[in-house]
Amino acid sequence: MSLFSRKPETDAATAPVNPDLAHLTGDYTIDPSHSSIGFTVRHAMVTNVRGTFSKHEGTLSLDGSKPENSSASIDVEIESIDTGAPDRDGHLRSADFFDAEKFPRMTFRSTGAEQVGGDDYRITGELTIKDVTKPLTIDLEFHGKETDPYGNERVGFEGSATISRSDWGLTWNAALESGGVVVSDKVKLVFDISAIRNQPQAA
Repeated sequence: MSLFSRKPETDAATAPVNPDLAHLTGDYTIDPSHSSIGFTVRHAMVTNVRGTFSKHEGTLSLDGSKPENSSASIDVEIESIDTGAPDRDGHLRSADFFDAEKFPRMTFRSTGAEQVGGDDYRITGELTIKDVTKPLTIDLEFHGKETDPYGNERVGFEGSATISRSDWGLTWNAALESGGVVVSDKVKLVFDISAIRNQPQAA
């Protein structure tokens, strides 16, 4: 079941709407305790360093009848970066990298989406880091919807995107004897999202 259905062969005005997709229509809040936003980057040309941002928040607005109207908004607190090494985390928060004191948040705002096939689709938007805003495309897999034991209706997504960190002003590096560098310019962003449907407010 794909959130973004295949382009119908019949006229859009008369094409039937998948009831499962229509049922998804609504506003959702990302559950940070069951979601993960992180990254992977090559270190010293030979291994990968993985990290996460433990504090983030976001919303989804899903339109099952017209999936192209769906949208996403995510805010990440840079101070919450965690690579498992306090000294390295401190360096990443510093002006050499994110400059978390001056630029405390990284944000993503979607601008569109397209169906790729099956449960796979692509969402486009704008990523802002250190007040630099650049386009970002995220390949996502829709994991479906389920009601948890507490009665919350959840939807799940998993995805990734690869960026050049220098495009956002993250340019610090150091040379290796081999001629390589300590930190790769290429960074893979990873998203594992669980979102809870908002309950309608009482009149």
